Amino acid sequence: MAGRRRLGKSACVLRGGDFARHGAKDDYGARMACILILAALPEEADAVFPGQGTVEAGAFAPRSLSVDGHAVTIATCGLGKVNAALSAGMLGGAADLLVMSGTCGSLGPGPGAYWIAEAVQHDYGAVQPGLFRRYRAGEWPIGEAGEAHFAAMPDPGLNLPHARIASGDSFVACADAAAGLVRDLGATLVDMEVGAVAQAAMRLGKPWAAVKAVTDDANGDSAGDFHANLVRAARVAGAAIERLVARVSG
Repeated sequence: MAGRRRLGKSACVLRGGDFARHGAKDDYGARMACILILAALPEEADAVFPGQGTVEAGAFAPRSLSVDGHAVTIATCGLGKVNAALSAGMLGGAADLLVMSGTCGSLGPGPGAYWIAEAVQHDYGAVQPGLFRRYRAGEWPIGEAGEAHFAAMPDPGLNLPHARIASGDSFVACADAAAGLVRDLGATLVDMEVGAVAQAAMRLGKPWAAVKAVTDDANGDSAGDFHANLVRAARVAGAAIERLVARVSG
């Protein structure tokens, strides 16, 4: 169908630690997609299909619901690359698509939501005399460095501007550091999780997608701006993720 992204035909149910694939008689029906949506913070997770679904006990507080014939699980992974990769690995095995929703800092672009076309981990690489050479996360950090980024699934037509996001285990609140990410990596946004989810998706053999909305400009005002804009930006991203789910064909 035009304007919809087709995934696998299997039906599955995600549970926090109890994953199963089912046949055509599953409650969700046949030919649906199983979609895992991750968000670092509760405010970001709650902003995707707010008030819907059933929250289960356990790690990552997974919330399960059926949307447009798809089995959707929304989980709060926690801040940083380890938390993001851990949740993707634990919950993503049964998923057809891994998705990240939430907020980010801007390295130049204005406010609003962005389709993350590429993600790179800005803190992965090799420390060499006079420089930090970046490699694609997970690859051997010796020798010639190739492309460092992970590519997302094709944009299904959300009409959002595209961005390359730089992810790392630090909250960037320094204009000089932000300028370095632009200069060295061609990044336009910065966060702490998407690059790790992209790497985990690659290891699992799954497509991935992400939408992030800007809270701050990665400068000295970022701490205050982040808190002031978190809820609003999270909902902007969440609304775009809801449109993404509607465009996925199982």
